[in-house]
Amino acid sequence: MLGMPVRALSFGAVAHAYERFRPGYPAELFDLVMAYAGRPVRTALEIGAGTGKATRLFADRGVAVTATEPDEAMLAELRRQVPAAATTRAAFEDIEPGDRYGLVYAAAALHWTNPQGRWPRVAALLEPGGVFASFGGPVQPADPAVEEAVRAARAPFLDSDDIPSPDGTPPDQDMQWPGTELERCGSFVDVRQCVIRRRLTMSAADYVGHLSTISAYLELPAADREQALRRILGVLPDTVEISADIVAHLARRSGH
Repeated sequence: MLGMPVRALSFGAVAHAYERFRPGYPAELFDLVMAYAGRPVRTALEIGAGTGKATRLFADRGVAVTATEPDEAMLAELRRQVPAAATTRAAFEDIEPGDRYGLVYAAAALHWTNPQGRWPRVAALLEPGGVFASFGGPVQPADPAVEEAVRAARAPFLDSDDIPSPDGTPPDQDMQWPGTELERCGSFVDVRQCVIRRRLTMSAADYVGHLSTISAYLELPAADREQALRRILGVLPDTVEISADIVAHLARRSGH
């Protein structure tokens, strides 16, 4: 398996597909973060912004977003999609301390960051009382029978396309990662986990397009990836009902 930093950079080759097939984020998520903040949030730093799916959620609503992303192809797509955002080509670990923000957030990207020193680094980027948010979640068929058919179709190539919990938290535990680490690290208070229920409808081709942007498939040899995706397409109904719940973790920088 590729190391995580390499895997994190696997998306650039499919930046256009990522922009086309990855779902965006709803206004409800913005409202959730702002209600938690409890005060105006004027500036934000985004970790691993990709093509700007979450960047536009905040930038379009008046937040001055600085979007950081290590992959140039992804960043070029972001600049086309969200010209109002400031951009910096950088991995999270390469961001120089200096400016502080009212909000630091990551959308389906935090697990790519180096755990060593992660939370002190986030805290150092936040204003006193500033908010950290991480959000994302799997996008998968809502019908268990369809999900099982997809699982069987990919089985010769992939046991799973999930990303396991970075700290080993069992999936049935109430508080999931990164909330578990936020509660332990000492730099944050008022850790909350919230779920926004979401159901989408995609064509079979669009769902397979989405899968083509998932790192587990991107790691496969090209011939295996093509065969796996073709097999999955063959078992899908023409229209796929999708479960795409967003799990959000929120925390506030402690005063010390």
